[in-house]
Amino acid sequence: MLQTIKIRTTKRAEFVDITSRIQAVVRESGVQSGLGIIYVPHTTAALTINENADPSVCRDILTKLSEMVPENDGYTHLEGNSDAHIKASLMGFSVTLVVEDGRLLLGTWQGLYLTEFDGPRSRQILVKVLSELA
Repeated sequence: MLQTIKIRTTKRAEFVDITSRIQAVVRESGVQSGLGIIYVPHTTAALTINENADPSVCRDILTKLSEMVPENDGYTHLEGNSDAHIKASLMGFSVTLVVEDGRLLLGTWQGLYLTEFDGPRSRQILVKVLSELA
């Protein structure tokens, strides 16, 4: 089963918690044991797993990424969003998670995030839930 989730981001750079939406796809799939593959088909957005209890962690990551890869730093890419491409590449475009008892196995403090670096934009997230073979 492949499902597409649509997200509208609201800022140039932000973390959007998509944990509950992905959990819903897994639940709807009926898969009790297997893998969830989550992929974002964009070059200026990414996916990551990180703490979801304290929002300051996401702010700290965005701040550090902006320090490491400034928005305007003499890049040659004509669209003016080279920093977004670099940040997305550093974060990654997919995650694979274990599904057990019909749920993604995440740590106590973990959440799954779409990371936006060139928003606001409409984004798609592709979710494939694979059942464990007996």
